[in-house]
Amino acid sequence: MKKLIVATGLMLLAGGAMAAGKPCEELKAEIAAKLDAKGVQGYTLEIVDKGSPAGKVIGSCEAGTKEIVYRRG
Repeated sequence: MKKLIVATGLMLLAGGAMAAGKPCEELKAEIAAKLDAKGVQGYTLEIVDKGSPAGKVIGSCEAGTKEIVYRRG
């Protein structure tokens, strides 16, 4: 029974960390690395508040409060 309580507590802590979302700069760097590996050139990635994209939304971060927007050129 004690192990079940400890396991449940650990799962709740892990769930809270997952809900926090990934930091935007970290996600932006990962996306840029993938685009560069595929040979994509002439693009910009921008972090904007959710709901105000001026391009193609390719990711969300910080618990869904911000979005990463891809633009060519």
